[in-house]
Amino acid sequence: MKENKALFTIGMAAEMLEIHPRTLRNYEDAGLISPKRKGTWRYYTLRDIQWIECLREMVHVHGVSLNAVKKLLKFTPCWNIIDCPFEKRKRCSAFFSNSLVPKKISRVPPQPAKKDIAA
Repeated sequence: MKENKALFTIGMAAEMLEIHPRTLRNYEDAGLISPKRKGTWRYYTLRDIQWIECLREMVHVHGVSLNAVKKLLKFTPCWNIIDCPFEKRKRCSAFFSNSLVPKKISRVPPQPAKKDIAA
């Protein structure tokens, strides 16, 4: 089964994650997940399920608010927020997903030093 194939309805995903469907809607409203849509139906991939598990760990185990997670993800990948061990990262699709890696900050080249001109 492909990790990026949207197979699970919101009810199925909520049952798999042992959470209420409203929680998934809250994550979507916060901009932390974006399930595939077909009309009014939401469909989740295995990658989405893995990401939501990681998100729930950040929120419930480490006490990071949804707004804080959203802001932190602009600057660092999720595995840095919760100090995820490499063994766990190897199994996590988020680790290999480009969408969770922050955009590189373009550096301004250093300006040449100005020479002091003695008058």
